[in-house]
Amino acid sequence: MLRTELVAKLAAENPNLTRSDAEKVVSTIFDAIVRHLEEGGRVEFRGFGAFSVRKRDPRKGRNPRTGDAVDVDEKSVVFFRAGKKLCDRVNAATA
Repeated sequence: MLRTELVAKLAAENPNLTRSDAEKVVSTIFDAIVRHLEEGGRVEFRGFGAFSVRKRDPRKGRNPRTGDAVDVDEKSVVFFRAGKKLCDRVNAATA
């Protein structure tokens, strides 16, 4: 699902919301999640999953084209762990 599809679905299911209001709601929620992750926090949605930030240490990598060694800097990555209810529903749908 794309962001625009989410906005369209939210607007369609809530006739009191205009499309621009639905866009503001989605943007506000995503901005709050990103802001909290930037601060090093954890965002959890019960039954859905949790977002957290993990650090990756600096390491030696390889340029796949030339094979030369390359230094890869330390970085932060967003990690998502799916909740039990989400896993159960996905597994039931694919079974």
